[in-house]
Amino acid sequence: MPWILLGFAIVLEVIATTFLKLSHGFTRLGPSIVVVVGYLGTFYLLSLALRDLPLGVAYGVWAAFGVALVAIVGAVFLGEGMTWIQVMGIVLVVAGVVALEMGGNH
Repeated sequence: MPWILLGFAIVLEVIATTFLKLSHGFTRLGPSIVVVVGYLGTFYLLSLALRDLPLGVAYGVWAAFGVALVAIVGAVFLGEGMTWIQVMGIVLVVAGVVALEMGGNH
């Protein structure tokens, strides 16, 4: 169950961060509300997942997959583009988190 909570926390974080861009510096009410609610939800779900997961592993997975997915959303849906170097960076970040998880004592 903690991994499912962490997965939902990641999804909410990606949504909130995407809408942060769409809020245009909190000048648009609708996207700004999504940002606040999304970040509150993501931190709540992350806190629940941390009841059973080690801090370093949970935060590493949350942060890395959040960064990777936000970069992909930016490239695919917001026209921000992505170079092969950035793609390789995402692969390395995800690989680092997998290594962190595989080396854990839980």
